[in-house]
Amino acid sequence: MSPRRVIVGLSGASGAALGVRIVELLGGVEGIETHLIVTDAAKRTLALELDDGAADRLFGLADQVHAIDDIAAAPASGSFRSSAMIVAPCSIRALSAIATGLADDLLVRAADVHLKERRRLVLMARETPLHLGHLRAMTAVTEMGAIIMPPVPAFYRRPDSIAALVDDLARRAIGLALPDIDTGLAEWAGG
Repeated sequence: MSPRRVIVGLSGASGAALGVRIVELLGGVEGIETHLIVTDAAKRTLALELDDGAADRLFGLADQVHAIDDIAAAPASGSFRSSAMIVAPCSIRALSAIATGLADDLLVRAADVHLKERRRLVLMARETPLHLGHLRAMTAVTEMGAIIMPPVPAFYRRPDSIAALVDDLARRAIGLALPDIDTGLAEWAGG
């Protein structure tokens, strides 16, 4: 049985730890093959937000890393059978490019492929507050089939650290992208 491919994209928005944690978690799931696409702005954000060497560790975690400017890479084609794509974090620039079909780099092209092929696309949009242009772009990609998941913490889980918040958000994003995968999150029991 061939592995299920999941594309993880990191754009330049704040929240690089989210993308790193998603790749870490997916690496622990048997039968999942991770494909990583990182924008130049995301590389800068990784360096600003995380410790030295975070980008190198991230690239080492993925099964395959694709250069952002390689628009001829496999994820640029609908014939590349992937199960899902998660963009974490997703800048408004990347979200807007996806919304308008401005596929001038591999991240946006791969997202565009997921939309046209009706595959799961989860966008962890990182911006606040939102103006009307942001909301319209989010509406447009939602109408095309994407799932917008702003990284809003679930405080009812009573996280005790930033790492716990990041872990919870990463697991929730994976659960949206791959609903048949057990992400290890306890179900809400109410109260």
